[in-house]
Amino acid sequence: MEPIINKMEGDANAFLALEPIGKLMKKFSIPCIISLLVGALYNIVDQIFIANASYLGSNGNAANTVVFPLTVVALAIAVMIGDGACAFVSISLGAKQHEKAHHSIGNAVLLTIISSVILTALYFIFMEPILTLFGGKVNEETFALSKEYFIWIAAGIPFFMFGQAMNPIIRSDGSPRFAMITTIAGAVLNIILDPIFIFVFKWGMMGAAVATVLGQIVTALFAIHYLCNMKAVKLQKNSFVLSGHLISKFLPLGICSLLSQISLVAAMASINNMIKKYGSLDVIFGQEQYAQIPMAVVGIVMKFFQIVIAIVVGMAAGCIPVVGYNLGANKIERVKSLLSRLLICEALVGVVAFIAIEFFPQQLINIFGANNESVYYTEFALKAFRIYLCLVIFACVNKAAFIFLQAMGKPWSSTFLSMLREVVFGAGFPLILPLWFGLNGVLYSMPLSDLLTFIVSIIVIRITYNELNKNIHKTT
Repeated sequence: MEPIINKMEGDANAFLALEPIGKLMKKFSIPCIISLLVGALYNIVDQIFIANASYLGSNGNAANTVVFPLTVVALAIAVMIGDGACAFVSISLGAKQHEKAHHSIGNAVLLTIISSVILTALYFIFMEPILTLFGGKVNEETFALSKEYFIWIAAGIPFFMFGQAMNPIIRSDGSPRFAMITTIAGAVLNIILDPIFIFVFKWGMMGAAVATVLGQIVTALFAIHYLCNMKAVKLQKNSFVLSGHLISKFLPLGICSLLSQISLVAAMASINNMIKKYGSLDVIFGQEQYAQIPMAVVGIVMKFFQIVIAIVVGMAAGCIPVVGYNLGANKIERVKSLLSRLLICEALVGVVAFIAIEFFPQQLINIFGANNESVYYTEFALKAFRIYLCLVIFACVNKAAFIFLQAMGKPWSSTFLSMLREVVFGAGFPLILPLWFGLNGVLYSMPLSDLLTFIVSIIVIRITYNELNKNIHKTT
């Protein structure tokens, strides 16, 4: 053990290869989980307050559901840059390549700023066609509320993307707690301002959006402060010179994160349009006054799932610096141990979520204003929760597999699994199953996608274990 300690002397992140795995998981994953949960609360809190505002109700809920995928596009680009840089920085620090570390962070900052400005411009130019694509024209009121909400959300995209991209980079510098604080600060402000703007000022969808954007600005400012005071990595002027070679190294490590988010957009687009199409053929939801209910309900179910996935992804993403550093330091046994513990913990999260979904769905939908809606709203919501998320345990394990492969520097294996789940199955089944099962076919698409992906994930996980065992034998 002594030679290892001497070799790592002076390395601010050397503890990643020395401290017990369980302790490191808690230290890095808990702040990451809290960060992602709080980040998820931005949109969820908006929807809760919107749903409980009598002058917005299910139409406002549906409008929130329409806009939600468009914020995910911004998040997808941000996490591709941030998670890719995080994995690359962690591996570089483990291999003592500090030049690569600070250059990759500087390039990540520039990429985030450039891409966020371009995306914001595209959103404003093509606002109406984009909202229509995601089902905004389910009825006139929903479309009007969608535009009102989207204008302000689009204006805050640069701040949102910067805060989200820098969060994993801050973790890679060995400061998971500060990364958590940056997100909490913005979300707390959003939670405080939402009821004031919606119920006191009566600003409606605009109020919810403005509260969100102000919170995102606070998060971005915290991130800027940290970048000026990093620990393991010190940024320099030449850190901010774009390098195509370096970008080509770290961006692929974030492709899985991009696809896991962007594919959700593709799935939501197909789901929303199938809900609109087959809902109009339903005896109840074909009526104008109930047309928005299926879209509002599925949006709520997805928000609960987002909470579960925030925990799952936070647990796995929090381990990225630990995995990357130990791979760089050739500590293969520790990597294998981390994978085993992670899969068990993710499955347990799925079990807890399954119990909540199957036994307490009424309590869950009441949070989103079900008491103010018709009996048709409640009936469809209960069915949606119990069917759509019935295999949530498999979904949790699948996400863990995607992210762990990414952390190991296996972007293409991770990308394959993510594409299979989110694009082939996630976007394909909602288009196909309604042909036979109508509106219920949309609900069946989720568990079927998770089941088939789980089968493939188990095979890939087994192959990964075998590779780790071979590498252990080579180093002994």
